[in-house]
Amino acid sequence: MYKTYYPKLNEIDQKWYVVDADGMILGRLASQIASILRGKNKPYYTPHMDTGDFVVVVNAEKIRLSGRKAEAKKYFTHSGFMGGGRFESYRETMENHPEEIIKRAVKGMLPKSTLGRQLFKKLKVYSGPEHPHEAQQPESLKLEG
Repeated sequence: MYKTYYPKLNEIDQKWYVVDADGMILGRLASQIASILRGKNKPYYTPHMDTGDFVVVVNAEKIRLSGRKAEAKKYFTHSGFMGGGRFESYRETMENHPEEIIKRAVKGMLPKSTLGRQLFKKLKVYSGPEHPHEAQQPESLKLEG
């Protein structure tokens, strides 16, 4: 008879990684980041626990989209009031706040629960090459895509 192993909270080793988004395709980058945030790259991954790592994404303004999605993609926000819906194109979002594009893509790939909201807090995205997380000594991580 086999027993299922659940890692204890003190056994979970959470590292910090820096990912350079320069020239990477949005969807491929987001899926790999979501996998790291969930902890799927670790041997003791458990679906109902936070076993993932922290991810810092730099150069968010240099992300790419494949095909003609840059012209067609729209982001929807709602203020909560009647008639408060608003669409913003990909180009407008890229000019105003490029880090929001990566955040939305990764958030859509995480679970829609309290665990997903907890995992999303471990994602830090910055539009330029600088970030304020040097004290955590993040490792550079090269992702495919």
